[in-house]
Order: sequence, then structure tokens, then C-alpha cells
Amino acid sequence: MGTRDDGWHLGEGDLLAPGLSALKRLGGGTAYEAWLCFDEVTWSAVVVKVLRPSQVDDESSRRGLRREVLALATINHPVVVRGLRDGQHGDRPHVVLEHIDGPRLSSLVRRHGRLQEQQYLPLAIDVASALHYLRQVGWTHLDIKPSNVIMGAPARLIDLSVARPEEDARRLRHPIGTDAYMAPEQCDPTAPGGAVPSYASDVWGLGATLFHAVAGVRPFAHGDPDADDVRLRFPQLVADPAPLPDDVPPTVADVVHACLRRDPAGRPLPHEVADALEPVLAGLPRGSLAGFRIRG
Repeated sequence: MGTRDDGWHLGEGDLLAPGLSALKRLGGGTAYEAWLCFDEVTWSAVVVKVLRPSQVDDESSRRGLRREVLALATINHPVVVRGLRDGQHGDRPHVVLEHIDGPRLSSLVRRHGRLQEQQYLPLAIDVASALHYLRQVGWTHLDIKPSNVIMGAPARLIDLSVARPEEDARRLRHPIGTDAYMAPEQCDPTAPGGAVPSYASDVWGLGATLFHAVAGVRPFAHGDPDADDVRLRFPQLVADPAPLPDDVPPTVADVVHACLRRDPAGRPLPHEVADALEPVLAGLPRGSLAGFRIRG
């Protein structure tokens, strides 16, 4: 994880790049910082992902930024964050993204606990629609998790920093994603006779994310990131998911467990997830859907 010392230390109103005035730092990771900026081109608030100072000359980080810019330029779906401008060739290499107003799913669960059906069903259907689209255009996200889902109508899927064409995902030889939500084939893509990352890995990520929303906890225990044994680093390689609460509707429980099958071939297709959950959403009492929409 990057540190604030390895950052741009901008004050409010400072220019991150021409036309982009810093408003506040939003966070960041190993290679990037994320800033909320005012954009003089769109005349609105935007999010800017910018390489950290230590990463500006790092070819791996530059390659990751190029890949994210390509993903944003290729993927066009109402549930997926939009890229607005490519600034990877400036002094502070960056990409400009739309600013999506709303809480992350991870924050909502942390503050309020497990979600209600009228909250988690629309988000699962929305994300499934995005994954269906990604499969149609031959791309994988590879980092579906609660902190990458912003709640709203529709829900929005963010962070394409490790997204790549499925053919490239199938060639991965090292773990890519976030430990607690990675499919087994992402955790150990070189396992003898094992599967390789694909669109089915995103279905697993949806299942793990929906589990977190439904149960208020992760489906698998924390692994040991320093362990030599890959099975200790990634419990999902050998362990079954934790039990779901007893009051979860049977169809929802079936969908979650199907998405979390270790064999990618046994997981549902994204549109099958949506098809299974739509009737559950439609069957909720009308009064419980105030503020939410029924699709279809």
C-alpha cells in the first residue's frame, strides 16, 4: 500500500494538471493516488487517478495505467464508471474519471451491517448486467469486491486498474485481484491441472460481494499473506464459505453458493444470476421498494 509520504501533497485549489484543481485526496493504493478535482473541461467534479511520485518512471505502473485507459475507452456500460480524459503523458500521469456520488457497498456494510433485500438485490442484478456485457465484449474486471461497488440506482462498478481482455486474463501466471474476493483460479493460476482466470472469475467475485452484502461478513476467513503455502494465503482454495444467515431467501442462497463453486465451469453465467434474482426482487412487497426500482 502506498503512503501519504509518497504523494503529491496538493492543497485545495492547487493544479494537479492543467484544468484540474485539487479539492481533496480520496485515497489510493500502491501505485496510485485518487483525488477529487474540479475539471474546467467538463465544469464539474471528477475523480483523478494519478501515479504516485515514486511510480512515474516505473514501467510496470505505466503499463498498468495504459491498460486502465484502454479498458475505460473500450468498456461502455451504464453500470461501469466512465473514463473522461487520458492524461498519462503529462508530468503527473493520470486518468480522469466521472465522479459517482454515493456510498461504497463496503462502507455501507461497515456502518450499518448486512443489507436488506431491497438493497442487495438491485445491486446484484446491476453488477450481473455489467459482467454479462464484459463477457460479450471479451473483457474481465478481475477485482469485483464491495469497495468497488457504489450503491445507487443503478449500482456502479468502479476501478478498472487490473481489468484486461479475457485472453490476457487466461495467460496470467500470478495472482491478480483482492485476496478475500479472488476466485481460486486467480489465487493460483499455475496450479497443475487447474483452471485459469476468465469471465467466470468475475462471477465468483460477484458471489463473494453478494455474500458480504447479504451476511455482513466476508465469505472466507482472512488468509496469511506471508505464508509459503498458497492454501494458507487463500483459504478459498480449500475451505467452504461461511454459513449464510437463516433468513436469506433460498433462491438468493442458491445463487451465492453457485457463484462460489470452485470449478469455474460450474458457476452460472452473469445473465443467469440476474434471471434468478429478478423474480425475488419483483416479489417483494411494493411498499418495501420505496426509493428502488424494479427492472423489467
